[in-house]
Amino acid sequence: MDWQCSSLLLRATPLPSPSLPRPISVPANPKPHKSGHLTPFEPVPSSPVPSPSANDTSGAHLHHDCSLGSYSRMLHGCSSRGSLPRGKAVHGRLLRARVEPDAHLWNCLLNMYCKCGSLKRARLVFELMPHRDVVAWTSLMAAHACANDGEEGMRMFCEMMADGVWPNAFALSSGLKACSVCEDLGFGRQLHGEAVKMHLLSDPIVGPSLIDFYVKCAGMELAEKMFFGLPEKNVTSWNALLGGYAWLGEDMKVLELFRGFMESGTMVSEFILPTVIKRCAGLGEVRQGQSLHCLVIKIGLEQDGFLSSSLVDMYAKCGLVEEAHKVFVRIVDPDVVVWSAMISGFDQQGMGLEAVKLFRSMKRLGVRPNSYTLASVAGAASQLEDQELCGSLHAYILKNGFDMRTEVGNAILNMYMKNGAVEDGCMVFDTMMEHDTISWNSLLSGFHSGSSCDKGLRIFIGLLTQNIMPNTYTYISILRSCTSLKDARYGAQVHARIFKSNLSGDSFLGRSLVDMYASSGDLENACLVFDRLTERDVFSWTVIITGYTNTYQGEKAINCFRQMQQQGLHPNEFTISCCLGACSYLAALDSGCQFHSHAIKSGLIGSYVMSNLINMYAKCGCMMDAEAAFNESTFHDEVSWNILICGYSQHGYVVKALESFQQMIEEGKKPDEVTFVGVLSACSHAGLLNEGMKYFNSMYRIYGITPTIEHHRCIIDILGKAGKHDEVVQFINEMGLSSDASIWQTALGTCRMHGNVEFAERAANKLFELDPSMDSSYIMMSNLYAAAGRWEDAIRMRKFMVSRGIKKEPGCSWIEVNGQCHVFLAQDGSI
Repeated sequence: MDWQCSSLLLRATPLPSPSLPRPISVPANPKPHKSGHLTPFEPVPSSPVPSPSANDTSGAHLHHDCSLGSYSRMLHGCSSRGSLPRGKAVHGRLLRARVEPDAHLWNCLLNMYCKCGSLKRARLVFELMPHRDVVAWTSLMAAHACANDGEEGMRMFCEMMADGVWPNAFALSSGLKACSVCEDLGFGRQLHGEAVKMHLLSDPIVGPSLIDFYVKCAGMELAEKMFFGLPEKNVTSWNALLGGYAWLGEDMKVLELFRGFMESGTMVSEFILPTVIKRCAGLGEVRQGQSLHCLVIKIGLEQDGFLSSSLVDMYAKCGLVEEAHKVFVRIVDPDVVVWSAMISGFDQQGMGLEAVKLFRSMKRLGVRPNSYTLASVAGAASQLEDQELCGSLHAYILKNGFDMRTEVGNAILNMYMKNGAVEDGCMVFDTMMEHDTISWNSLLSGFHSGSSCDKGLRIFIGLLTQNIMPNTYTYISILRSCTSLKDARYGAQVHARIFKSNLSGDSFLGRSLVDMYASSGDLENACLVFDRLTERDVFSWTVIITGYTNTYQGEKAINCFRQMQQQGLHPNEFTISCCLGACSYLAALDSGCQFHSHAIKSGLIGSYVMSNLINMYAKCGCMMDAEAAFNESTFHDEVSWNILICGYSQHGYVVKALESFQQMIEEGKKPDEVTFVGVLSACSHAGLLNEGMKYFNSMYRIYGITPTIEHHRCIIDILGKAGKHDEVVQFINEMGLSSDASIWQTALGTCRMHGNVEFAERAANKLFELDPSMDSSYIMMSNLYAAAGRWEDAIRMRKFMVSRGIKKEPGCSWIEVNGQCHVFLAQDGSI
């Protein structure tokens, strides 16, 4: 075949799709291949080839008149390194030297293209070969199987048999691998039959290949049957069965089988131990892992890089980072795999700073990281909240030409998002050539709170338009955005998509849906999802209890807690805190005391529980108990101080409230808006005009706090109770508050003390204009007229209220009896 014909073959259309494999039949008289004459090699395309260095062991720089053995060694070097450019260079020299290859050199060239992943060129070389022996057929079959093209691999096996080439152990193994890829049980059984005929079941290659085939295509029952039916069980067959259980995720079975392996007396090798060590890591079997570590030392394999990395990974995942580091430092010359395992171990245990330090040491020693290393370092950097470190790591990756397509790109994207550098993360996402589900999930993780939640929804829509299939983590991320928005409409649409995706049974998603609906105030749908959960853990119960508490349904929250206890679940700190919040709303002191006792017995007296405990006693009017709880707490933050001050203020302990405020300042705590609501309310209760104005003026001047409507209402209440209604009007106008209905309602309320009907009428008329549906305005005005003896005006106001279709909200009372809250409405006839 001449040069032009070879070029045409290079541009030829792909081979037709393989037909179904036919039954294996071996010709009685094998025929040699018809291409008996030698032909030139395929020409190398004009793509640039790296210039070979003087120390290039692949030999691409050698002179044209090298021996065939030299060319074979060069091609073998390219195959082992997976260096396609070097292999092309050697191929080019062969063409220019017009070397006539022998069968071995043909096979070396074919194997090079197969190992380097260039199936198109490998197939062209295969077509040009004058004689295709079993080695050539096996190389191409194995390449197709590795490329997940099992059907083509099986078709080639049939062609090989039809061509009169008898399979050997390697060919059968490649054929079985192709069957595994396609999960073709029938064809694999035919190969099994061929292995029996050829007496190859005891072969160290064929036996394990058959086990692996049955694992992938038929399950462990047939694989075990195959294993125990082997005449000889060597280490490779044991490893194949162990690998099968590992592939199916049956970690405990792997350990049981390994015990059987040890009892069989088969020689332990470095190939079987990493599989078992990894299962120990998955199960957290530290003792078993330590026993395997002793075995590794005993057989002298402690310096094996793959085994050492498995041990480091096992100790790290079991939480024994110090033991992992001991293994690491004992390795004389750790390779990149061992370094990566140690860095990953630090990352997994939240020791980000140690991981970064180790990475820097690795760079100083000249060890080039791989993608796994960089992904682990990026994960470690995401823990440190150091944007400068994130930027330097990103720059290092770009400068050294690492591939940013998938694993590394996703890690860098996630690193920026977790450090709050959303713009940098978006830039990384936009520059990535490929986006998988992990990429989109990482991008979504940066848009969970505030105004960014809307962007999160748009990103989710973009993900769907790109035909990316969302997974559980995608839906959890977008549900968190919906939870922050507190809008169940968006969450309901996501819920519908989850249902269509057949993921509604996922327990993590179920809990997220309950949280979304409960946070949005849609307790009906939250309960529907909750009732359908197959696994209700403490988190899901706490979410429902929180939902009831936040919607002022305290009795239902307490009942849910009792149901949770009946199911044998133990509450956490957040559960107790939510229940104390429900008791605070109901003023259910008995139930609150019971939760206090439960928290003490369970050892759940943390800062969060103590704050809610102080609040519960304060809301129930037990300020001595609230003060005692406050003093027992070892951590006094702004929240606990605010609760105590507001409690004193609410119940009229004005001096205590102002003293607590002073103590808070002396302890170095900074007051906030809530603090001053309590302080100003205390001044309002006691009619402390000068003190109230002093505290109000200090808010902005001293503490930099901008007063809110609540603070303005307190000042209006102070001024009104002092009878200074002209100052009230002046204050309202100066602060620009004349359009706020709650301000005028407060002003109207202050008129009862002094009977200032004239000012009350002015405030009421303003209220009727701003919020005509507010029933309290009409009732207060009617009562003021009645108190002033103006009964006709009082009756007129009541009629005016009825004419507008406004009804007074019925009064509501409740009482706690034997731990049960009973609610009563005005004119309720039930007994």
